[in-house]
Amino acid sequence: MPRNADLNPVASGLLALASAGNFSSLEESAAPLFDCQSCGACCSYSAEWPRFSTEDDAQLDLIPQKYVAADESGMRCDGVRCSALAGEVGKSTICGIYEVRPDVCRACMPGGDDCLMARHAHGLPTL
Repeated sequence: MPRNADLNPVASGLLALASAGNFSSLEESAAPLFDCQSCGACCSYSAEWPRFSTEDDAQLDLIPQKYVAADESGMRCDGVRCSALAGEVGKSTICGIYEVRPDVCRACMPGGDDCLMARHAHGLPTL
């Protein structure tokens, strides 16, 4: 998944409207922009969420062992927070293993149902 997938896919359309100087259309079609690096809610929602499921052994071998749960079923969590997440949820966060993160992490899309559920649980705006 490309790195810019962390931004709401609507953003590229908004940028195109802005560069064309069509600000009235920009205001009418503005959708919420969820930036994962200023959120992190999905990475600190549930200790059950960051589970390994479709990864093959080669993918799993790339994840540093210090971030893997003792039973090797998924990511190690501190409470409900994935141990690979650094920063403050809702302010500024970063994934310590972004390039090799599990498939479940890649599947959570900005603005998707899982994202909105996690944001709501943390009291972050969903609109």
